[in-house]
Amino acid sequence: MSNGMNASIGKINRRRLIGWGGLAAAGAPLLGAGPAHAAGIPPGTRPGGPYDRYVAQLAAEGKFSGVVLLAHRGRTVLSRSYGLADRERGIPNRESTAFALSSAGKPFHAVAILQLAQQGRLQLSDPVGKYLTGFDPAIAERVTIHHLLSGLSGTDTPAEDVQRVFRSRDEVRGYYQQRARQATLVGIPGVPSPTHQEAETTIPALLVEALTGGTYWDYVEENIFRRAGMTGSAFYTRPQWLTDRHLAHPYMTVADGSRVDAVRHLDQGSPYPYILGKNPGRAFIDAPGDGGFATAPDLVRFTQALTDGTLLDRPWSDVFLAPKIPHGPTSFAAYGLSLDIVGGQSAYQRAGGNPGVGANWSIYPDTGWTGVILSNHDNFPLVEMLGQEVQAITGVAPGESEGG
Repeated sequence: MSNGMNASIGKINRRRLIGWGGLAAAGAPLLGAGPAHAAGIPPGTRPGGPYDRYVAQLAAEGKFSGVVLLAHRGRTVLSRSYGLADRERGIPNRESTAFALSSAGKPFHAVAILQLAQQGRLQLSDPVGKYLTGFDPAIAERVTIHHLLSGLSGTDTPAEDVQRVFRSRDEVRGYYQQRARQATLVGIPGVPSPTHQEAETTIPALLVEALTGGTYWDYVEENIFRRAGMTGSAFYTRPQWLTDRHLAHPYMTVADGSRVDAVRHLDQGSPYPYILGKNPGRAFIDAPGDGGFATAPDLVRFTQALTDGTLLDRPWSDVFLAPKIPHGPTSFAAYGLSLDIVGGQSAYQRAGGNPGVGANWSIYPDTGWTGVILSNHDNFPLVEMLGQEVQAITGVAPGESEGG
């Protein structure tokens, strides 16, 4: 997946966007429905404003199905829902619809690790082998928890079997645990590499399990989702995806250009080269350390809980959000997030994508804004939408320089 916004939004690289992404903090808790007070609200963010009209046009042209939300200091300013969550049953997308997050759910494993570090149960400088066995000695001895969270592990994993249809949580956990232990060291820990590997997602989840005695999924649901008040979020299973009316079905594009419900057509896969043959419905539950489902308001609640002491004490929240690696003059990586300086303010972003799935969180802590884009279609203009969101909030138009 990839990094997010550059100082020049018009030059965003799609591959970078889907891989890293980011999120950060906003202001006070989500206080309920209704727009924020108009004072200090940029015109571009308001109902009927340029961003609202832009998304409505996309939806009218069949280019977007999902939910967009802009919140200021936790209060909703703009919320729009388009398209169907389940065509077969005629269920529309709503603000309360939970969407698959794909890689946009990866920051949860970093928060879980930092909760354990805050409790003194691990140190970020600890090597993998201090807590886990069965790994290549080079990984066990040289790769630290910090390397994993910052995408600097230098590991590689064998190609994934994207055709496999999983039947249980235990099967999913066993498969990815085995794959993590098959990882090899191909780079130098601490040195940036162009891609981020599966082991960097799975191993932190295995660390959480080793230190808590439960599954990664249960830990995150109890210690992140419930504590943050994310009542519509969970690691739902395929049977729930098929039956729960508040879950958006993934409509993936297939070879003839049509869209099919991926979770109801496990025999079909994506024709796109970078995700060739993939179908997210084949997973019984998302891999440990990845994914999950969330509603747009829940993602706002998460950012509030991240900075008000609900999930992490302030110093540990600062550790989570602090820039770790420079990617350009005004672009940096944090723990699973990207940080860009846009229009004189910080913008954190985290994206995720899969066939029939698209998600993005953008958080602007200096001015208290959160932007959410959730879609149950693939092949929609996420980069362009993100550029329009940034312009609405910061005033920086796509293609303008940081100083512009």
